Amino acid sequence: MAKEKRRDHIGGIHHLGIAVKDIEASVAAISQALNFSSIAIRDVPERKIRVAFVHLKDGIELEFIQDDSENGRMAKSVRERGDYIHHFCLLTNNIEEDIAILKERGVEMQDEEPRIGLTGKKIAYTKPSAINGIAFEILEN
Repeated sequence: MAKEKRRDHIGGIHHLGIAVKDIEASVAAISQALNFSSIAIRDVPERKIRVAFVHLKDGIELEFIQDDSENGRMAKSVRERGDYIHHFCLLTNNIEEDIAILKERGVEMQDEEPRIGLTGKKIAYTKPSAINGIAFEILEN
C-alpha cells in the first residue's frame, strides 16, 4: 500500500521582515514614499527590538525591525551590510504539521516547536541555511 503523502498548509505571504539601523528614519522614509500618515513604532524590551508594521494591500505587511542590543546578530549584520530583508513570512493553518513536514524535507528549524510571536499568534523560524542564507517564518492564521 502506498504511503499517504502529507500535504503542507503553507499559503500566501504575510509580511517581509526588514532589519534596519534607524527605525525612525526608515518609518519616515516609507511613510513619505507611500503617503502614510503615521506608523506606530513599538518597543519590545524583552526581545531587545523595536518594530513597526506597515499594512499594505491584501493583508501583506512590511515589518521593520531594529535590534536594540549592541551585540545581537541582527545589529551586527546591519552594521556590516546596512538595512536588509531579514526574512519573509508565510501563512499556514497548521503550524505543527508544517514544521514536521519542513523537517522531513531537510529544512533546519530555528524553532523546533511553535512559539508566540509579536502578533500573538504561533510562529516558527527556519535557520538561514534553509534557502541558501535566507530564513523564513511561518505564522499560523
